[in-house]
Amino acid sequence: MQRPHARTALACSAALLLAALTACGGTAEADTQKPTAPEGVTAQAGSATSVHVMWDQASDNKGITGYEVYREGRKARSVPATKRMIDIDGLAASTAYTFTVRARDAAGNLSAPSAAVPVTTPAPSPTDAEPPTGPVKLRGQAENGRTVTLSWGGSTDDVGVTSYDIYQEDSRIHSVPGTQTTARLTGLRPGTVYTFTVRARDAAERSSPDSNALDLTTASASGAPASTAPTGLRTKAAAEGKESVIDLSWDQPDTGGTIPAYQLHLNGKLTTTIVWGGTPPAGRATYRLTATDPPGTRYSLKIRAKLPDGTWGDFSAQRTVVVTG
Repeated sequence: MQRPHARTALACSAALLLAALTACGGTAEADTQKPTAPEGVTAQAGSATSVHVMWDQASDNKGITGYEVYREGRKARSVPATKRMIDIDGLAASTAYTFTVRARDAAGNLSAPSAAVPVTTPAPSPTDAEPPTGPVKLRGQAENGRTVTLSWGGSTDDVGVTSYDIYQEDSRIHSVPGTQTTARLTGLRPGTVYTFTVRARDAAERSSPDSNALDLTTASASGAPASTAPTGLRTKAAAEGKESVIDLSWDQPDTGGTIPAYQLHLNGKLTTTIVWGGTPPAGRATYRLTATDPPGTRYSLKIRAKLPDGTWGDFSAQRTVVVTG
């Protein structure tokens, strides 16, 4: 037989458990709503044995966590939500394929398949011994805060250009067929400096040298503060005795106060913090970096300023340079 105080304790424990479940959403309904099917799916042969698949972002009531790419109805690859393109390798030459894409949310719900996109891989080109020439005169404009358009002069190849790959800070973000010399990029961030280059690719998967680099700044969102990115970044590699050095110069941003320091990022990682020994320079600033890697090494560099409130500002456009010896 339970004592009165024991029954009271059990009742209180049950009430507390119910309250905890209610507070933590224990009675919330499970997420059973499927994401929308991805749209804008394209598939193009990158070589005789690979296909490049791209698609537009899907939507979900909670959020997309990834995408699944299907070949002939069978899953070929899975990618995180931050990616909307993938190369499918290991295919047969001169073969027709069909690709679809499905979106996935955190609850594991899969969208309906996208529209099926057919593509045929070309015949192999064993005589394709030369890479394409580099695209020329890359130019473009920011349409708004999230979209830019690019165009360039076409490349040549001893057999033929199969695609053009668009790079943003050394990462491929988009591809178009070799017959197309324009691209429209969406899903960008407002008020951000982007540096684009383009490479041509042939059926043997050889890539051309980079085109010229193009800096574009997307429009800031309404009411957003002005950009704090340094502008006009220039780099030059030289040999100093037995050392290789890189000289940088840039126009300092207007931050409303003195800029005490800059961060220098090399190949995407912080390499040093530039702190002025005395009074910070006015106008254009300069810095010399000693390169420790062997001659011929390619570096990508960008900088950002320390703001008067102690936070770090926006990154400059990225520059690439090859060290000499």
